[in-house]
Amino acid sequence: MRYISIPVTPFEQNCSIAWCDATKESVFIDPGGDADELIRASDAKGLKPVAIYLTHGHLDHVGGTTELADHYYIPVWGPHKEDAYWLEALHKQAQMFGLPECREFVPDHWLDNGDQLLYGNEKMEVLFTPGHTPGHIVLFHRKSNVVFSGDLLFRGSIGRSDFPGGDHQQLIDSIKNQLFPLGDDVRVVPGHGPETTIGEEKLTNPFVR
Repeated sequence: MRYISIPVTPFEQNCSIAWCDATKESVFIDPGGDADELIRASDAKGLKPVAIYLTHGHLDHVGGTTELADHYYIPVWGPHKEDAYWLEALHKQAQMFGLPECREFVPDHWLDNGDQLLYGNEKMEVLFTPGHTPGHIVLFHRKSNVVFSGDLLFRGSIGRSDFPGGDHQQLIDSIKNQLFPLGDDVRVVPGHGPETTIGEEKLTNPFVR
């Protein structure tokens, strides 16, 4: 697997484009907005988008979803169904976050712990990680030792839990019970900010070390 992360929207949210090098089939992970920029980046690499994967329902992670889905005629997978109320309130989210309006939508498939997502010759494993939102998931590419962590874990920090449906203890439990067992050498691609590793966060992150 290869991937790039492109910060989008004023919130500098990392949209990742992951692809199979052999087939060029690709997926968008958390396209928060700036869909035109994401389309240009994908097309410049000659990729063949086949799906959109969402870690949770906050607008800064899903704002470009309908535009990309319509452009490439591709399905939307995720997040967990517990985040349905966030997707049903995209209009209110746009007002709350000061972001452009986007169409409300229902994903083609909800995700749950243990699901596997296939594209090209690659496979993503779904881990259910509530806390930032009740339906938050992360995506683990075991072969590459890479986890796309959404807003669960950042370099030196953790996701907020003060939005409706957030739960601080649940978030900490998700990190310790779902992410940490993946292994210290696993690279973490967060929803905001620079990459890190599980081992580094175990040692230095003041919230979970």
